[in-house]
Amino acid sequence: MVVIGLLVGADFGLAAFAEHTVSQKAREQLKLAEDPSVTIHGFPFTTQAISGDYRHISLSASGVPINQLKDVAVNADLTDVTAPLSDLINGNTDAIKIGELEAQVTIKASDIAKISPLTNIEDLRIEPSSIEYVQTGQDSTGSDGQQQSDDKQDKSEAGIRVSGNVQIAGQKIEIFCFAMIELHGTSIDIVPKRLQYGNDKETTVVPTSVQKALLPNFKTSIDTGNLPFEVTPTAVKVNSGSVTVKGKAQNVTFSGATTGR
Repeated sequence: MVVIGLLVGADFGLAAFAEHTVSQKAREQLKLAEDPSVTIHGFPFTTQAISGDYRHISLSASGVPINQLKDVAVNADLTDVTAPLSDLINGNTDAIKIGELEAQVTIKASDIAKISPLTNIEDLRIEPSSIEYVQTGQDSTGSDGQQQSDDKQDKSEAGIRVSGNVQIAGQKIEIFCFAMIELHGTSIDIVPKRLQYGNDKETTVVPTSVQKALLPNFKTSIDTGNLPFEVTPTAVKVNSGSVTVKGKAQNVTFSGATTGR
């Protein structure tokens, strides 16, 4: 039993060392202030290390800078990973090859608010909305649509409610913009459809002339062209206070974790 305990302890120790090595390299390549969380799944680790083949590695990081975004959260699952043990021991992660990778990138409303022309909106907030409510102002579910997402399936578009304060005729007025958020290649586009005054329970439609003047303040594109691991965005989801983009990549290297500033 003592021998088994020592072997198990050695296995966990080697796994921890490998995780720390990968985490340090990820911190460097993702330009982070702190080491991200890295977990090499599966037991025993030693068997995987000797063969150089790992079934599943997960990585979680916050505060990732991507282009004009400065505080992005990244969660990635790496499967069918090839990493020679000698390279891991020597801290050489360039040789790590990833068969398949699935990632989620979450962008906070506070980051989105810094992208022009949304900088014209004070105290910008984000909530999900049904596509039906965005397009028609009504929802067949009987809800006002302001807190409803359409379903759990991954889609390349979603409804979004962007709200905040704007200046109209010298007065600060709270405006709700119902828009579509759409994936076009590596771009996330917010396409405003209509505006409402008031609060969550109001449905007062903004006059057409005012809508024409204000709608451009809610239209923008978010560039995600430098996602870690060369991930291609495939789906977008609106959360309360943030937007999550999902993506996949195949046959990439760990060195592809580098992002653009």
